[in-house]
Amino acid sequence: MMRFLFSPLLCCFVVASTVHAQQTVLDFGDLEEVISAPAAPAQPKAEAASAQETPKPKATFWFLIQKSGIIGYVIILLSLISVALMIEYALTIRRKTLTPPGFADEVLKLLTQGQPNAALQKCQSNPSVLAQILYAGMSQYEFGWDAVEKSAEEATAEQASRMYRKVEYLNMIGNIAPMLGLLGTVVGMVIAFQGMAESAGYGRASDLAEGIYLALITTIQGLLVAIPCLAAHSIFSNRIAVLISETTFVAEQVLQPIKKNLLRKRSS
Repeated sequence: MMRFLFSPLLCCFVVASTVHAQQTVLDFGDLEEVISAPAAPAQPKAEAASAQETPKPKATFWFLIQKSGIIGYVIILLSLISVALMIEYALTIRRKTLTPPGFADEVLKLLTQGQPNAALQKCQSNPSVLAQILYAGMSQYEFGWDAVEKSAEEATAEQASRMYRKVEYLNMIGNIAPMLGLLGTVVGMVIAFQGMAESAGYGRASDLAEGIYLALITTIQGLLVAIPCLAAHSIFSNRIAVLISETTFVAEQVLQPIKKNLLRKRSS
């Protein structure tokens, strides 16, 4: 009787084992199908991320100039003007230009020989600062030494003022350039934030940063123009002060014969 009870149990166990084995085979088959199946197409988000990784143009020198806009071009124009002014000042504001070599000795020789008219004509034909100072003084010879001295001082002050006004253009450019740079930066930042506002706040931070760094280009340009201009203005102003002082001393030495003659006439 135990044999009859054991046989159905054995059959049930065999059937259950067979079913479990078939399920296991089916599961592995599904897994193999998943592994061998082709990859699913990329999502739009992944495509957008790959699109963001496209290389951007490098920030070269010409790229920055092109991105500076109209204000940047104006600053570049001012830089060219400042360079031309510096070259012109370096060629004209020199000791040889203000006091030509040998000119003072020639005029002094004519005055010592008692030829004031010849000395006056020589000064009139010479365009230097020393010649104009001497001409202004000698032209007042008939009115006495006080008039000669006063006229020479006024001519010296006029020439110095003219030269200081001449180099003032560098100071003006040095003050205008950074202001234009600041204006370009503010305009660029306004445009950058306007783009963020139009995108309803969904703009990327990288776009905002790019707009800001492009806006700061004009500030860099303005400073690059202003610093050399202000430095050159200080250098040329100091040079003018030194040269005018030397020219005044030379003019006083040349006018000494006139001073002696006029004082001698007054005492007699």
